[in-house]
Amino acid sequence: MEKYSLLQNILLGLTLAAPIGPVNLEIIKRGLNSGFKQAFLTGAGAMSADATYLTLIFFGLTTFLNITFMKIFLGIVGSIILIYLGALSVKEFFRHSENKSKSPQQLFSNSYITGYVLAISSPMTIVWWTGVFGALFASQTNTVTNISAFFSCLSILLGCFLWVFSLAAVLHFGKNFINKKTTGFISLIAGIFLIGFGFYFMYRTILLLIR
Repeated sequence: MEKYSLLQNILLGLTLAAPIGPVNLEIIKRGLNSGFKQAFLTGAGAMSADATYLTLIFFGLTTFLNITFMKIFLGIVGSIILIYLGALSVKEFFRHSENKSKSPQQLFSNSYITGYVLAISSPMTIVWWTGVFGALFASQTNTVTNISAFFSCLSILLGCFLWVFSLAAVLHFGKNFINKKTTGFISLIAGIFLIGFGFYFMYRTILLLIR
């Protein structure tokens, strides 16, 4: 992996972290509701899941992740989590107008755990690590030392860190200009997208199952 520069690997990490998906939607929702800390902890949990997959690939366990049973298992679990999270977000929107004294429901009260579970069970994360990074790692014909591979992996996660930190900071300062009605509306949109992701991944998993 030494032929890839630090900047290239950081950009590669950004391609993993930046696309709007279940993790970013949860970061946005928690950032608007609770500020920088909870948004960043959610992102940190997702980065830990990325580190988990990175370690699996580093030790040559991509074949295990590509087993049909594992794909089906992770697909079903991830889909259920996404649909449930989406339903909670939608419910939260309607509850705001009924009883503002109640605190929002969450699948996990710990933001770090939420980020980790969302990322580790997301087919999007699995496809990226086993596909994009796995292909890059496997394509290297030269012998790579453990040290050089380790620092290359760290530079990819640095790209993820920069995205999460920046997004959390924007949400922290931006929420001062957003009222509760707007926050509730964002939760509704995020919930709809999460449910959509959940059903889409469930559909892909069912296709894999019947094949």
